[in-house]
Amino acid sequence: MPMSATTRMLATSRGLLIGAAALAGLAVTNTILARRAERQHPPKGRFITVDGVRLHYTDHGRGQPILLIHGNAVSGEDYETSGLAARLRERHRVIIIDRPGFGHSERPRGRLWTAMEQAVLLRRAMHQIGVERPIVVGHSWGAIVALSLAARYPAETAGLVVLSGYYHWTLRPDVLLVVPGAVPVLGDLLRYTISPALGWLLMPLLKRGMFSPAPIPARFRAEYSNAMALRPSQIRATSTDGALMIAGALQLRDDYATLPMPVAILAGEGDKVVFAKRARRLHAEIPGSTLEVLPYVGHMVHHSALEEVATAVERVAAAAFPNIVPGVMNQAA
Repeated sequence: MPMSATTRMLATSRGLLIGAAALAGLAVTNTILARRAERQHPPKGRFITVDGVRLHYTDHGRGQPILLIHGNAVSGEDYETSGLAARLRERHRVIIIDRPGFGHSERPRGRLWTAMEQAVLLRRAMHQIGVERPIVVGHSWGAIVALSLAARYPAETAGLVVLSGYYHWTLRPDVLLVVPGAVPVLGDLLRYTISPALGWLLMPLLKRGMFSPAPIPARFRAEYSNAMALRPSQIRATSTDGALMIAGALQLRDDYATLPMPVAILAGEGDKVVFAKRARRLHAEIPGSTLEVLPYVGHMVHHSALEEVATAVERVAAAAFPNIVPGVMNQAA
């Protein structure tokens, strides 16, 4: 016997209520999991407030200053996990800042967090910390921020090392996947409900894609926190950065040829996230730059080719400060 209109309405209402209750339950669960992740992975550094933004950073070692800027889906801790921070601290003062929304740094609403906007913020943070003319190292999305910093403040950037960066506009289907998470209201709904669950399911594939063709290092497996990366707050940062990636590259396209500082470019030949030909094109556009395309290495070049990356940083530092003895330039606070 066909259902009456009243019966259908009641069934629809019941379904909507059940769906709303399920979403509310997911939101509560994801909030609890995010807070637990933060308790299990407390901040290891200090905090500084810059332009109303609370940033988490570490500052250790002595010598020529080096600023390490991390990529998407990770935090500044990634440079500790790779071993690059410890390797560079043998001769340098190393500063690592969690970019807005990542790790333990805030990402206030009401601002368009482009690569250039983040570069301006990091430059002001450097001033407050007391760092002058650092060598700037950026990986992946952080490479766009590093290039933005060098392009806008060339006199304040002693040298530049970019790893596996996205330097030129290209069609990227993965941008379409993250755009919904960057849309106000819709993105909030997704990141507190289904996005973390999907993230947990896709994380093994994501990690393999980041490192392939190289194996995932044991230390990364042990120390990388899925729970921290899949907090609603960091999903928002990851999504909005992904959505702004093309805009960041477009904004920089006319600046590459004018960069006056020493520049080193490194990429993995097997990188499946950003093809190595992007690094070759950048090398052709920056006069005097050096290029290393490493065989059997993927996107996470600073993990898979630690010594090659560290050596490249040392070469840039030597070119930027030819009369400075490594390790004695300044002292971290």
